[in-house]
Amino acid sequence: MQINATLVNLYNVCKRELWLHANGIRFEQTSDLVFEGKLIHEESYPQRSEKYEEVEMDGIKVDYYDAKNKVIHEIKKSNKVEKAHEWQVKYYIYVFERKGIEGVTGKLEYPTLRQTDEVVLCDVDRDMIREIEAEIRKIVESDTCPPLVRKGVCRNCSYFDFCFAEELEVTDSLDKKGEND
Repeated sequence: MQINATLVNLYNVCKRELWLHANGIRFEQTSDLVFEGKLIHEESYPQRSEKYEEVEMDGIKVDYYDAKNKVIHEIKKSNKVEKAHEWQVKYYIYVFERKGIEGVTGKLEYPTLRQTDEVVLCDVDRDMIREIEAEIRKIVESDTCPPLVRKGVCRNCSYFDFCFAEELEVTDSLDKKGEND
């Protein structure tokens, strides 16, 4: 199994979503928030596509890469899961290094917040990425989906209805019961 930056991101957000996504259960195509994120990516820096290139290799897809200055640019809608975004960019840098491209840094850009964060990869991070890759393999190769862990980001997740279906059914039946009283 090839680890990719999406899995590294999900590892830092939700182990359940990581397992579901890696095992082909995906709901992103129905999410308005995911669509909004794609629009922000496409429309925030229109001049970038002329100047920088999108890079795909070894399971990663970098939004923009400034080859001259060796800077990876990753555009995100919100910084609610900033740690996950940071590890995603660190993973990009890690993959570049594995390909022999040294001295790469990253920039996390949140256009709607007008915020930019620098990202660098250090030796401790490289060790942590190897541990994360091993953990991801263990989670993904498990026969069972990790249990539900309620988090603040759940409400806006494209998997919300899937994860909370039973809870929604109970709420709906309680609402209907109240209507008949």
